[in-house]
Amino acid sequence: MHHHGYLWTGPKERFDDEALRRPPHPEPPPPPAPNDPAGERLLQRYREVATEFRTSELPPLETAYWLVKPRSLVRGTWGEAKEAAAWLGERLDEYGHRFVCASDRDTARPAHLADSAARRLAAGADVSYGFYLERPAYLSLAVVTCSPNSSLSGQPCPLG
Repeated sequence: MHHHGYLWTGPKERFDDEALRRPPHPEPPPPPAPNDPAGERLLQRYREVATEFRTSELPPLETAYWLVKPRSLVRGTWGEAKEAAAWLGERLDEYGHRFVCASDRDTARPAHLADSAARRLAAGADVSYGFYLERPAYLSLAVVTCSPNSSLSGQPCPLG
């Protein structure tokens, strides 16, 4: 078992585009009837999402789906849960001064979150944290357990 780290930061409006953050349904919508503009738009949107979900840098709604994203998005790989959790803690320290919520800026919080992440990762779970930043922007941090992942056991490792 090992762990991959992911980081995304960007405009909150982009993060809020949930259609590009969820995997497309396995079955496309039925072909639209003639002169059905709503059906055409639905099919076009399905095709767009089906094409862009795997290549989009946006964080997926379900953490395990980071594993289907391009390997170039992997920010680090660790064999030990403590190492992966330390990376999370370092990122929290790095971005902490930009957190909008005062309680998130508490200097003890990164260590607490990293300790919690280490326990969950050691148990084979994934960890995902998100924070609103100034401007408004959003920070998404995730560490995904690989080989295998409990949520996507059939998904191959992105670096394999």
